[in-house]
Amino acid sequence: MTAPNRRETILHVAKELIAVNGFHNTPMSMIADKAGIATGSIYRHFTSKDKLINEIHRELNDRLVRSLLKNYPRGEPTSVRFHSIGRSFVHYCLAAPFDFSFLEKFHNSPYGVAYRRELVSQEKEQSPIDELLAAAAREEVIKQLPRTVLSALIFGPLVGIVRDHILGFNRLDEETIERTVEACWDAIRI
Repeated sequence: MTAPNRRETILHVAKELIAVNGFHNTPMSMIADKAGIATGSIYRHFTSKDKLINEIHRELNDRLVRSLLKNYPRGEPTSVRFHSIGRSFVHYCLAAPFDFSFLEKFHNSPYGVAYRRELVSQEKEQSPIDELLAAAAREEVIKQLPRTVLSALIFGPLVGIVRDHILGFNRLDEETIERTVEACWDAIRI
């Protein structure tokens, strides 16, 4: 296995193990065993478990953003762009349940708290949703609430329906996804 392939294997295996077992119940030795490599090989690519976790998050976040921007209707009204991002978010999470589980664990952990603190302290638009919310605020079509509150009103319900679908508590179809995204828009619009 070449070095780039080994690195990708480590990232993939670690993501899936952490998605299932959590951060603390996924030691580097477990990752190495599942990847079929020596534990020391992981440290040639990542100096610590924290670096590995943050790199997985960076790659998944980049993948998610690319997914949100695929077929993104630039130039359309903010409500149309909002619905596009909401639907794309749900479809990405449903198509990549290990990515979703890892990202959910990350954002509900000290790793996610540190990441969010850094984003908030930078006070600049970081993602398509940040850009969209900034545009909607300038147009005065959404409630004047902190971005963290707006994000919670948007992504809390979307994460919840995806999680419940994965756990078998509900079955998402296009109509339910669309109605949920519309409810999220209703929660933030004036």
